Amino acid sequence: MAKRKRIFSLKKQITAVFVGIMAFSMLAIWFMTRFFLEDFYVANKQKALYGVYNTIKAECEHGDLSSDAFDLTMQMISGTHNVSIVIISSLFEPIKIYASEPREQLMQELGENLRGAVLVKNVYEENDDYVLVMKNDSRMKTDFLEMWGNLPNGSFFLLRTAVESIKNSADIANRFILMVGVIAMLVSAVVIYFITRRISRPILQLANISEKMSEMDFETKYNGKERTEIAILGHSINKMSENLENTISELKEANLELKRDNDLKTEIDEMRTEFISNVSHELKTPIALIQGYAEGLKENVSDAEDRDYYCDVIIDEAGKMNDMVKKLMALNQIESGFDALDIKRFDIVELVSNYVQSAELLAKRNDIKVNVMKSEPVYVWADEYKIEEVIMNYFSNAVNHCFAEDGEKRIDVSFEKSENVVKTEVFNTGLPIPEDSIKHIWEKFYKVDKARTREYGGSGVGLSIVKAIMNSHNQQCGVLNREDGVAFWFTLDCSDR
Repeated sequence: MAKRKRIFSLKKQITAVFVGIMAFSMLAIWFMTRFFLEDFYVANKQKALYGVYNTIKAECEHGDLSSDAFDLTMQMISGTHNVSIVIISSLFEPIKIYASEPREQLMQELGENLRGAVLVKNVYEENDDYVLVMKNDSRMKTDFLEMWGNLPNGSFFLLRTAVESIKNSADIANRFILMVGVIAMLVSAVVIYFITRRISRPILQLANISEKMSEMDFETKYNGKERTEIAILGHSINKMSENLENTISELKEANLELKRDNDLKTEIDEMRTEFISNVSHELKTPIALIQGYAEGLKENVSDAEDRDYYCDVIIDEAGKMNDMVKKLMALNQIESGFDALDIKRFDIVELVSNYVQSAELLAKRNDIKVNVMKSEPVYVWADEYKIEEVIMNYFSNAVNHCFAEDGEKRIDVSFEKSENVVKTEVFNTGLPIPEDSIKHIWEKFYKVDKARTREYGGSGVGLSIVKAIMNSHNQQCGVLNREDGVAFWFTLDCSDR
């Protein structure tokens, strides 16, 4: 048996991909925050300082720095952006100061800046109107973004905002993102696993159906009700399964036709000659009886009871002749190959059970107990109607020959399945068949006990029909003498190919 290839779960693959994407996204966010958040923050602070400067400059050119509206605007800007704003006159007298820091310290800071007596870490912009720098306040041990210069009215200004806190904020944000990211990945992994499990369930069902189809088992069908591409694929596989089963059925039927055609030409003439000879022989006795009793009626048998008896004999013999002719015609059709087989896949156990149930009255009338060894469904490839005729002949033959001296009369039907063949056996209690007759019982018109056969109306054609049907299926049939009775059997193809 070939070693089965390792299967990688679709659920695990999808879950791993989603978790990987989330992990990469969280790592990218952490990387951007770690290395670019501070610069982004400083750029926004610079933008805020430019905005404050432009507002103050416009007020100096077109308004009054002492107005209430200007005060309110500066207070809002200072509070919103955490910017210290200092405006002093050319004589270094304070005009406006908006800050939480001490005024004296801010005045001193502006003076040092104007004199150039400070060390800066980074100069962002410098022109005739203002200077924008990053510097470290040694007293507060904090970096500040500062902007100072001249206003159109000759005053001086200082804009100052701390940037040191962004580093702590960035560290806190990174730790928070890492913690939230780990939790989100764990929760998402569980959620995605169950979602992909639901998504992959129909895919796994399709894989199972495909695997069974590769083993020529077409019973399993996709039954999904969802309206997705997978459902469309599933219904397409169902149609393909039906088409394959029909095609295989047609191929099996064609194979049987080809096998029969090889021997058909040489056998037709022999069967025709044998058929005419046997029919002529079998019809002699009933025709002679009918002729004799008809002549008696013509001679006006005086006794009314005798006339009724003669009529009954004629009707009975005519009925037997009619039944024999029908069977001979059916046999001839089968043996000549003109009665084409309709090969299908069906459950032989169900077929036998249904027939035995329909023949229950016949068994009871003869005080016979019928046992069907029931089992799981056993599917075979054959012509269902022809196999039912085989079962009917075996069963009626068993009923007519069922006998028991001490015990109960019994008919047992059993099934035995091998690798590619199912053997069906019909056993009846009774006398064994003589060994010298076993090889002849399948011949047309052969009768082991002619007196008993004529008693129940047997024509000697039933087993010949069975043999012809099994030959047309390229299968076997036979008989075995048992200690307490006789068992007739036949085989059918149950292979998947």
